[in-house]
Amino acid sequence: MTDGSAPHPPIPAGAERPPAGPGRRRAPARARRRLAAAGLAALAAVVAVTLAVRGGAAPACAAPPLEAAPPLGAGAHTGKATFYDSKGAGGNCSRPAAPTNRLYVALGPSEYAAGASCGGFLDVTGPRGTVRVLVMDQCPECAPGHLDLSAEAFARIADPVQGVVRVTYRAVVDPALPGPLTFRIKEGASQWWFAVLVGDHGNPLRSVEVRQNGSWRAADREDYNYWLIPSGAGPGPYTIRVTDGYGHRATATGIRMAPGQVQRSTVRMYGAGAVTTTRPAKPSRSPSARPTSASPSPPPSSPAAPTPSEPSPVVEAAAPGACA
Repeated sequence: MTDGSAPHPPIPAGAERPPAGPGRRRAPARARRRLAAAGLAALAAVVAVTLAVRGGAAPACAAPPLEAAPPLGAGAHTGKATFYDSKGAGGNCSRPAAPTNRLYVALGPSEYAAGASCGGFLDVTGPRGTVRVLVMDQCPECAPGHLDLSAEAFARIADPVQGVVRVTYRAVVDPALPGPLTFRIKEGASQWWFAVLVGDHGNPLRSVEVRQNGSWRAADREDYNYWLIPSGAGPGPYTIRVTDGYGHRATATGIRMAPGQVQRSTVRMYGAGAVTTTRPAKPSRSPSARPTSASPSPPPSSPAAPTPSEPSPVVEAAAPGACA
């Protein structure tokens, strides 16, 4: 990725700097003395600030750190877009594979928000038009407002020869869903270590909880988009409650301990078969993920039908914002 700018070549040691352009004159002696005095004053100020920082004092105008949060709501954002190719992989959000339409985006750390944006959608508008993309990956070097689109998505909004273009983008609220909720228990999981990937939820998720011994246990989202209960949640089958950033909530039952298999429920996160509300819940900040090494990339898998001896997953929809 590049913005097209090139650094100025350095001047070799001992070489003379190029002469000033036509019409530029040296400052009079008095002006030079004033400039020198101003330079000494500025140097003194820099030394004072340095000593104050070393002594523990913080600058009074220090800006607060940027809070990581996914794009939510109907507000428009401005920025720039570049493009890349995941080569079919599902990105840092741990999808088994890239979406079949190849329209996806990677966000910088502040908007990726430790996985809180995974599974949401953005409408991105460039010189040629607008494209809807799935948030699937993280772009570690991207600043806020920098979208790294798939090559196919970039070609929908601009000429790829441009490489970098200005864009506007906004979160898609309640996008059309590809199907009911899916659940994928991670390889290596057991009754002693629980990890699940939730799919086809449309809006970014706010929480995932597992029912155990009559109460709900909150899972922690990792930056690679799996929801973990490190001490485990028992042998299953599991009842899992999912809440998104706008308050839609669904509760799925009959999710089996079947690592590596995609289990599809029978109802959607919202819309047909789910109870929704027109009053969005106040988005909350996603839990911070603990630092991890390389994000595991699960191998591609296809939905597996339950065996006749085991119950099929059944989903109950609850009113958004309702508590147990």
